[in-house]
Amino acid sequence: MQCWNGPLPSPDVRTIEDMGPVLADPSCRERGPLYFMYRDLALAPQDRTWLADHHIRYDITVISPRDLCGELAKTKGHYHPISPTGIPYPEIYEVLEGSAHYLLQKRDLSDIIVVAAGVGDLVVVPPGYGHVTINAGRSDLVMANLVSSAFSSEYDEYERLRGGAYYELSGGKVVKNPAYPDLPLPRSIRASQIRPRLPFAEGGLYDLVGSDQLAFLNVPEKENSIFTPYQRV
Repeated sequence: MQCWNGPLPSPDVRTIEDMGPVLADPSCRERGPLYFMYRDLALAPQDRTWLADHHIRYDITVISPRDLCGELAKTKGHYHPISPTGIPYPEIYEVLEGSAHYLLQKRDLSDIIVVAAGVGDLVVVPPGYGHVTINAGRSDLVMANLVSSAFSSEYDEYERLRGGAYYELSGGKVVKNPAYPDLPLPRSIRASQIRPRLPFAEGGLYDLVGSDQLAFLNVPEKENSIFTPYQRV
């Protein structure tokens, strides 16, 4: 990957077969690898030590531009558990190559957001929101994330309800997942519009490694202003 200059471990691979429980078409018989997850990356030994000491992980995910029987390629979707502070863990992403739609849904389904993001955009997943990442382009989507290493993601709810609250079809149409109850329509936000309102200096996500700006990943209440750009106005 041109966007990463360091070593890469063998990736965890999610196949289309693995995605069966969350696809819009439950009869889909497509096969093969869909996305690749390179976990716990670091460019230098001191960065790796800092990340481990602060219980933070830097990952890169590559999503192929596959057609999933009429649905755009996507991740499986998951929620984050509640941290010891009583607030669910957040996460932050950066698009390194390609274009993405991040489908964020509040666990009580009172709010659903589609965040459109391109190269260089940052997308914060607020506490209490599940998320699916959709490859909205025709080339590989490469994205990085910073997240607490203190928890495991929760996939059960997405599998039980056959995916996220909405599906994005290959033609770009967004349709409700019929397994869900009545839902609000998704709000649309462009990540480029909210970047100036995030309390981070200009630069890439990896530039935050070693700074005190990532404490919110383990202690979410430390920086509530990070989440306010998503609030309804």
